[in-house]
Amino acid sequence: QVQLVESGGGLVQAGESLRLSCVASGTIFSINAMGWYRQAPGKQREMVATITSGGSINYADSVKGRFTISRDNAKNTVYLQMNSLKPEDTAVYYCNANIQRTGYWSYNSYWGQGTQVTVSS
Repeated sequence: QVQLVESGGGLVQAGESLRLSCVASGTIFSINAMGWYRQAPGKQREMVATITSGGSINYADSVKGRFTISRDNAKNTVYLQMNSLKPEDTAVYYCNANIQRTGYWSYNSYWGQGTQVTVSS
């Protein structure tokens, strides 16, 4: 079994910063891409940032220059540093990872439970 656990969400004012963390645990053999997605009330879930095991990074246009994704492969952890936060960044942020479990050939996509980020104006 595999679990993704996010932490670091909260309530901040516009212009402030937050750092999200997500730790993957369980019977993990390998992790390919990891990423952060968000879902605001009444909207579809959208990609925020992704990072491959080799370090290739992709950002949504709305967060470029403000958010930074990074990962620690030894700790099976992905981070999202969010600076210059705006009210429109308010959403539930979800961690995602493509994981190959020990004893299995294929990779599967796993999601965390989500962490709330609220930015007040």
